[in-house]
Amino acid sequence: MRVVSLFSGCGGLDLGFLWGGHEVIWANDTDPDAVDTYKENIGDNIVLAPIELIPSDVIPPCDIVIGGFPCQGFSVANMKRHVEDARNKLYLELLRVIKDKKPAFFLAENVKGLVNLDRGKVLEIILDDFRKSGYFVKYKILDTADYGVPQHRQRVIFIGIRKDLNCEIDFPKPTHGNTQLSHNTAVKPWITIGEALKDIPEPEDAPQIPNHTCSKYKLRFVGYLGHRIVDPEKPAPTVTARGDNRGGVVVLHHPNNHRRMSARELAIAQSFPMDFVFKGTQSSVYRQIGNAVPPLFAKAISLAFTMKVSSGFEGYSCRSTVK
Repeated sequence: MRVVSLFSGCGGLDLGFLWGGHEVIWANDTDPDAVDTYKENIGDNIVLAPIELIPSDVIPPCDIVIGGFPCQGFSVANMKRHVEDARNKLYLELLRVIKDKKPAFFLAENVKGLVNLDRGKVLEIILDDFRKSGYFVKYKILDTADYGVPQHRQRVIFIGIRKDLNCEIDFPKPTHGNTQLSHNTAVKPWITIGEALKDIPEPEDAPQIPNHTCSKYKLRFVGYLGHRIVDPEKPAPTVTARGDNRGGVVVLHHPNNHRRMSARELAIAQSFPMDFVFKGTQSSVYRQIGNAVPPLFAKAISLAFTMKVSSGFEGYSCRSTVK
Protein backbone atom coordinates (compact mmCIF):
# COMPACT_ATOMS: atom_id res chain seq x y z
CA MET A 1 0.00 0.00 0.00
CA ARG A 2 0.92 3.64 -0.42
CA VAL A 3 1.38 5.08 3.08
CA VAL A 4 1.06 8.64 4.36
CA SER A 5 2.62 9.03 7.81
CA LEU A 6 1.81 11.85 10.25
CA PHE A 7 3.75 12.71 13.43
CA SER A 8 6.44 10.40 12.07
CA GLY A 9 9.25 11.29 14.48
CA CYS A 10 12.42 9.38 13.65
CA GLY A 11 10.41 6.81 11.69
CA GLY A 12 9.80 3.72 13.85
CA LEU A 13 6.24 3.18 12.62
CA ASP A 14 7.24 3.90 9.03
CA LEU A 15 10.19 1.52 9.17
CA GLY A 16 7.90 -1.27 10.34
CA PHE A 17 5.52 -0.65 7.44
CA LEU A 18 8.47 -0.71 5.04
CA TRP A 19 9.54 -4.04 6.53
CA GLY A 20 5.96 -5.23 5.96
CA GLY A 21 6.25 -4.56 2.24
CA HIS A 22 4.50 -1.18 1.99
CA GLU A 23 5.65 2.11 0.43
CA VAL A 24 5.81 5.27 2.54
CA ILE A 25 5.24 8.03 -0.01
CA TRP A 26 4.91 11.06 2.30
CA ALA A 27 5.70 11.77 5.95
CA ASN A 28 5.65 14.77 8.27
CA ASP A 29 7.09 15.95 11.58
CA THR A 30 8.14 19.19 13.29
CA ASP A 31 11.28 18.01 15.13
CA PRO A 32 14.35 18.94 13.03
CA ASP A 33 16.55 16.26 14.63
CA ALA A 34 13.93 13.55 14.11
CA VAL A 35 13.51 14.62 10.48
CA ASP A 36 17.29 14.47 9.99
CA THR A 37 17.28 10.97 11.47
CA TYR A 38 14.42 9.95 9.18
CA LYS A 39 16.22 11.27 6.10
CA GLU A 40 19.44 9.50 7.09
CA ASN A 41 17.77 6.11 7.46
CA ILE A 42 14.53 6.04 5.49
CA GLY A 43 14.42 8.73 2.81
CA ASP A 44 13.67 12.29 1.75
CA ASN A 45 9.92 11.71 1.67
CA ILE A 46 9.47 13.56 4.98
CA VAL A 47 8.40 17.21 5.26
CA LEU A 48 9.62 19.38 8.15
CA ALA A 49 6.62 21.63 8.91
CA PRO A 50 3.64 21.89 11.27
CA ILE A 51 0.88 19.69 9.87
CA GLU A 52 -1.67 22.44 10.52
CA LEU A 53 0.14 24.56 7.92
CA ILE A 54 0.04 21.87 5.23
CA PRO A 55 -3.10 21.90 3.03
CA SER A 56 -4.64 18.50 2.41
CA ASP A 57 -4.27 18.85 -1.36
CA VAL A 58 -0.48 18.95 -0.94
CA ILE A 59 -0.57 15.48 0.60
CA PRO A 60 -0.57 12.75 -2.09
CA PRO A 61 -3.36 10.18 -2.51
CA CYS A 62 -2.74 7.10 -0.41
CA ASP A 63 -4.14 3.74 0.68
CA ILE A 64 -3.55 4.25 4.39
CA VAL A 65 -2.81 7.08 6.82
CA ILE A 66 -0.76 6.10 9.87
CA GLY A 67 0.39 8.03 12.91
CA GLY A 68 0.81 8.16 16.65
CA PHE A 69 -1.02 11.40 17.39
CA PRO A 70 0.10 13.44 20.45
CA CYS A 71 -2.19 12.79 23.39
CA GLN A 72 -1.04 15.19 26.11
CA GLY A 73 -3.91 17.55 25.41
CA PHE A 74 -6.43 14.88 26.39
CA SER A 75 -5.99 15.36 30.12
CA VAL A 76 -8.63 14.44 32.66
CA ALA A 77 -8.95 18.11 33.59
CA ASN A 78 -9.18 19.24 29.98
CA MET A 79 -11.98 17.17 28.57
CA LYS A 80 -14.29 19.65 26.89
CA ARG A 81 -14.42 19.13 23.15
CA HIS A 82 -13.73 22.77 22.32
CA VAL A 83 -10.94 23.49 24.78
CA GLU A 84 -8.15 25.40 23.06
CA ASP A 85 -5.16 23.11 23.36
CA ALA A 86 -2.55 22.88 20.60
CA ARG A 87 -2.02 19.18 21.22
CA ASN A 88 -5.74 18.46 20.92
CA LYS A 89 -5.58 20.35 17.64
CA LEU A 90 -2.96 17.92 16.37
CA TYR A 91 -5.43 15.08 16.84
CA LEU A 92 -7.95 17.13 14.86
CA GLU A 93 -5.32 17.53 12.12
CA LEU A 94 -5.08 13.75 11.87
CA LEU A 95 -8.85 13.67 11.56
CA ARG A 96 -8.74 16.39 8.91
CA VAL A 97 -6.26 14.49 6.75
CA ILE A 98 -8.28 11.26 7.02
CA LYS A 99 -11.49 13.08 6.07
CA ASP A 100 -9.92 14.88 3.12
CA LYS A 101 -7.77 12.09 1.68
CA LYS A 102 -10.32 9.30 2.30
CA PRO A 103 -7.77 6.46 2.40
CA ALA A 104 -9.05 2.90 2.45
CA PHE A 105 -7.59 2.47 5.94
CA PHE A 106 -6.03 4.35 8.80
CA LEU A 107 -3.97 3.22 11.76
CA ALA A 108 -3.49 5.37 14.85
CA GLU A 109 -1.36 4.64 17.92
CA ASN A 110 -1.45 6.08 21.41
CA VAL A 111 -0.68 5.37 25.06
CA LYS A 112 -2.99 2.87 26.72
CA GLY A 113 -4.11 5.44 29.31
CA LEU A 114 -6.10 7.19 26.61
CA VAL A 115 -8.72 4.45 26.88
CA ASN A 116 -9.56 5.30 30.49
CA LEU A 117 -9.29 9.10 30.47
CA ASP A 118 -12.31 10.67 32.12
CA ARG A 119 -13.88 7.22 32.51
CA GLY A 120 -13.72 6.49 28.81
CA LYS A 121 -15.32 9.71 27.58
CA VAL A 122 -12.24 10.72 25.58
CA LEU A 123 -12.22 7.35 23.83
CA GLU A 124 -15.87 7.71 22.88
CA ILE A 125 -15.22 11.18 21.42
CA ILE A 126 -12.38 9.80 19.30
CA LEU A 127 -14.35 6.76 18.13
CA ASP A 128 -17.33 8.95 17.28
CA ASP A 129 -15.12 11.33 15.29
CA PHE A 130 -13.65 8.48 13.26
CA ARG A 131 -17.07 6.93 12.60
CA LYS A 132 -18.54 10.24 11.46
CA SER A 133 -15.62 10.53 9.05
CA GLY A 134 -16.86 7.43 7.23
CA TYR A 135 -14.95 4.60 8.88
CA PHE A 136 -15.62 1.45 10.80
CA VAL A 137 -13.16 1.61 13.69
CA LYS A 138 -11.94 -0.76 16.35
CA TYR A 139 -9.22 -0.58 18.96
CA LYS A 140 -7.16 -2.88 21.13
CA ILE A 141 -4.40 -2.53 23.70
CA LEU A 142 -1.32 -4.47 22.61
CA ASP A 143 2.00 -5.12 24.36
CA THR A 144 5.08 -4.87 22.15
CA ALA A 145 6.79 -7.67 24.11
CA ASP A 146 4.20 -10.04 22.62
CA TYR A 147 5.66 -9.35 19.17
CA GLY A 148 9.36 -9.96 19.80
CA VAL A 149 10.34 -6.54 21.15
CA PRO A 150 12.53 -6.83 24.30
CA GLN A 151 10.38 -4.28 26.12
CA HIS A 152 6.96 -4.11 27.74
CA ARG A 153 5.20 -1.22 26.02
CA GLN A 154 1.41 -1.23 26.03
CA ARG A 155 -0.24 0.89 23.39
CA VAL A 156 -3.78 1.31 22.12
CA ILE A 157 -4.02 0.71 18.38
CA PHE A 158 -6.93 2.05 16.33
CA ILE A 159 -7.71 0.46 12.97
CA GLY A 160 -10.08 2.26 10.61
CA ILE A 161 -11.69 0.72 7.51
CA ARG A 162 -13.62 2.88 5.07
CA LYS A 163 -17.30 2.00 5.26
CA ASP A 164 -17.76 1.32 1.56
CA LEU A 165 -15.23 -1.54 1.65
CA ASN A 166 -16.22 -5.15 2.24
CA CYS A 167 -13.24 -5.88 4.41
CA GLU A 168 -12.06 -6.83 7.89
CA ILE A 169 -8.55 -6.27 9.25
CA ASP A 170 -7.54 -8.32 12.29
CA PHE A 171 -5.10 -7.32 15.01
CA PRO A 172 -1.94 -9.42 14.84
CA LYS A 173 -1.79 -12.51 17.01
CA PRO A 174 1.02 -12.55 19.59
CA THR A 175 4.17 -14.38 18.55
CA HIS A 176 5.77 -14.24 22.01
CA GLY A 177 4.58 -14.54 25.58
CA ASN A 178 5.31 -15.50 29.19
CA THR A 179 5.87 -19.19 28.57
CA GLN A 180 6.82 -19.70 32.23
CA LEU A 181 3.20 -19.10 33.22
CA SER A 182 1.55 -20.49 30.11
CA HIS A 183 1.87 -23.77 28.24
CA ASN A 184 0.95 -22.11 24.96
CA THR A 185 3.38 -23.72 22.55
CA ALA A 186 2.19 -21.45 19.73
CA VAL A 187 4.30 -18.57 21.04
CA LYS A 188 7.98 -18.12 21.77
CA PRO A 189 9.29 -16.84 25.12
CA TRP A 190 9.48 -13.10 25.57
CA ILE A 191 12.87 -11.72 24.57
CA THR A 192 14.53 -10.42 27.71
CA ILE A 193 16.50 -7.19 27.81
CA GLY A 194 19.48 -9.12 29.16
CA GLU A 195 19.41 -11.39 26.12
CA ALA A 196 18.96 -8.46 23.71
CA LEU A 197 22.01 -6.63 25.08
CA LYS A 198 24.28 -9.56 25.92
CA ASP A 199 26.66 -8.99 23.00
CA ILE A 200 26.82 -5.19 23.28
CA PRO A 201 30.16 -4.08 24.78
CA GLU A 202 30.55 -1.15 27.16
CA PRO A 203 30.46 2.24 25.38
CA GLU A 204 34.10 3.00 26.12
CA ASP A 205 35.10 -0.32 24.52
CA ALA A 206 33.14 0.16 21.30
CA PRO A 207 33.40 3.74 19.98
CA GLN A 208 32.60 2.39 16.49
CA ILE A 209 28.98 1.58 17.44
CA PRO A 210 26.76 4.52 16.43
CA ASN A 211 24.95 6.37 19.24
CA HIS A 212 26.56 4.11 21.85
CA THR A 213 27.02 6.87 24.39
CA CYS A 214 25.30 7.04 27.74
CA SER A 215 24.30 9.41 30.48
CA LYS A 216 26.79 9.83 33.33
CA TYR A 217 23.92 10.35 35.76
CA LYS A 218 24.59 8.65 39.08
CA LEU A 219 22.17 5.79 39.62
CA ARG A 220 19.59 5.87 42.36
CA PHE A 221 17.35 2.95 43.23
CA VAL A 222 14.20 4.52 44.68
CA GLY A 223 11.57 2.73 42.60
CA TYR A 224 10.46 5.70 40.52
CA LEU A 225 10.62 5.94 36.74
CA GLY A 226 14.27 6.04 35.70
CA HIS A 227 15.40 4.90 39.15
CA ARG A 228 14.21 1.28 39.09
CA ILE A 229 16.22 -1.89 39.11
CA VAL A 230 15.94 -3.51 35.67
CA ASP A 231 15.53 -7.30 35.67
CA PRO A 232 17.74 -8.85 32.96
CA GLU A 233 15.47 -11.91 32.88
CA LYS A 234 12.45 -9.93 31.68
CA PRO A 235 11.67 -7.54 28.82
CA ALA A 236 12.68 -3.99 29.71
CA PRO A 237 10.17 -1.60 31.26
CA THR A 238 8.68 0.97 28.89
CA VAL A 239 11.26 3.23 27.26
CA THR A 240 10.02 6.79 27.78
CA ALA A 241 10.72 10.17 26.23
CA ARG A 242 10.23 12.25 29.36
CA GLY A 243 12.30 15.39 29.47
CA ASP A 244 12.59 18.51 27.35
CA ASN A 245 14.93 20.04 24.79
CA ARG A 246 17.14 21.41 27.57
CA GLY A 247 18.05 17.90 28.69
CA GLY A 248 16.92 15.97 31.73
CA VAL A 249 15.54 12.93 29.91
CA VAL A 250 14.58 9.87 31.95
CA VAL A 251 16.60 6.81 30.93
CA LEU A 252 16.28 3.18 32.03
CA HIS A 253 19.05 1.41 33.90
CA HIS A 254 21.16 -1.12 32.04
CA PRO A 255 20.11 -4.70 32.93
CA ASN A 256 23.40 -5.07 34.83
CA ASN A 257 22.24 -2.05 36.87
CA HIS A 258 25.68 -0.44 36.86
CA ARG A 259 24.79 2.58 34.69
CA ARG A 260 22.03 3.98 32.52
CA MET A 261 21.54 2.50 29.07
CA SER A 262 23.24 4.11 26.14
CA ALA A 263 21.13 5.52 23.34
CA ARG A 264 22.07 2.52 21.20
CA GLU A 265 20.96 0.10 23.92
CA LEU A 266 17.61 1.87 24.25
CA ALA A 267 17.26 1.70 20.47
CA ILE A 268 17.79 -2.06 20.69
CA ALA A 269 15.13 -2.23 23.41
CA GLN A 270 12.89 -0.48 20.86
CA SER A 271 13.90 -3.03 18.15
CA PHE A 272 15.75 -0.57 15.89
CA PRO A 273 18.52 -2.22 13.85
CA MET A 274 22.14 -1.55 14.72
CA ASP A 275 22.77 0.45 11.54
CA PHE A 276 19.91 2.88 12.21
CA VAL A 277 21.77 6.12 13.06
CA PHE A 278 20.13 8.85 15.12
CA LYS A 279 20.95 12.53 14.59
CA GLY A 280 21.17 15.31 17.18
CA THR A 281 22.42 15.73 20.73
CA GLN A 282 22.42 12.84 23.15
CA SER A 283 19.31 14.18 24.89
CA SER A 284 17.55 14.61 21.55
CA VAL A 285 18.45 11.07 20.50
CA TYR A 286 17.14 9.66 23.78
CA ARG A 287 13.84 11.50 23.22
CA GLN A 288 13.54 10.39 19.60
CA ILE A 289 13.97 6.77 20.66
CA GLY A 290 11.53 7.10 23.55
CA ASN A 291 8.88 8.68 21.32
CA ALA A 292 9.16 6.03 18.61
CA VAL A 293 6.93 3.07 17.83
CA PRO A 294 9.11 -0.07 17.91
CA PRO A 295 9.54 -1.00 14.23
CA LEU A 296 9.27 -4.74 14.89
CA PHE A 297 5.88 -4.14 16.51
CA ALA A 298 4.88 -1.87 13.62
CA LYS A 299 5.84 -4.60 11.16
CA ALA A 300 3.56 -7.10 12.94
CA ILE A 301 0.64 -4.68 12.59
CA SER A 302 1.48 -3.83 8.98
CA LEU A 303 1.49 -7.49 7.96
CA ALA A 304 -2.23 -7.69 8.74
CA PHE A 305 -2.75 -5.13 5.96
CA THR A 306 -0.18 -6.82 3.71
CA MET A 307 -2.03 -10.12 3.80
CA LYS A 308 -5.43 -8.54 3.27
CA VAL A 309 -4.40 -6.35 0.34
CA SER A 310 -2.32 -9.05 -1.36
CA SER A 311 -5.25 -11.49 -1.21
CA GLY A 312 -7.67 -8.85 -2.50
CA PHE A 313 -11.24 -8.19 -1.42
CA GLU A 314 -14.45 -6.78 -2.79
CA GLY A 315 -14.60 -3.07 -3.54
CA TYR A 316 -10.92 -2.18 -3.35
CA SER A 317 -7.91 -1.96 -5.62
CA CYS A 318 -4.58 -1.00 -4.08
CA ARG A 319 -3.37 2.31 -5.51
CA SER A 320 0.24 1.15 -5.58
CA THR A 321 -0.80 -1.25 -8.38
CA VAL A 322 -2.71 1.36 -10.37
CA LYS A 323 -0.97 4.05 -12.47
